[in-house]
Amino acid sequence: MISLILKEETKQEHDKTEESLQSNKIFDKSYTLENYKNLLIHNYFLVSKYEPQVNKFLHKYPELKLDTRRKILAITTDLNNLNVDINNDSIADNLDNEAEALGALYVMEGSTLGGNVIMKQLRKNPAFEDITFNYFGIYGDKTGLMWQEFKAFLDERISEKDYESCITSARKAYRILA
Repeated sequence: MISLILKEETKQEHDKTEESLQSNKIFDKSYTLENYKNLLIHNYFLVSKYEPQVNKFLHKYPELKLDTRRKILAITTDLNNLNVDINNDSIADNLDNEAEALGALYVMEGSTLGGNVIMKQLRKNPAFEDITFNYFGIYGDKTGLMWQEFKAFLDERISEKDYESCITSARKAYRILA
């Protein structure tokens, strides 16, 4: 199952991303608004670069519910609400096939899953009482279900011959976040 392999093969990139974005501060309430803005900016780079490419390769699969998974408007709204100007000159490799698109989507969907935890923790922090979490709260109470549905599709769709492309693409996506 590629979802389990992706988790294991990208663990180093995942951990580096959490470290560089100072995720540990979220749980001890020392996370600042500037930390949060930085987190959103990195996620914006990921979503803005890969969401259109993912849609290009995967639009023919209605079971993926790509219209529901679109996040660019939510993250742009959050950034605008925080008066963050985006200089979108991040570099992202182009995706060349479905396997690569699914690898990038794995990271974007995983960020949403983790973002739900982040949102719940930050809501406990008085510094974030006036913050709307459009991006991290995009799926609401369906976050777990959306993740499970995505993983099921991923595991069904990616054949062993495409594992390496999917893994490589996920690693590239993590590098944008870190």
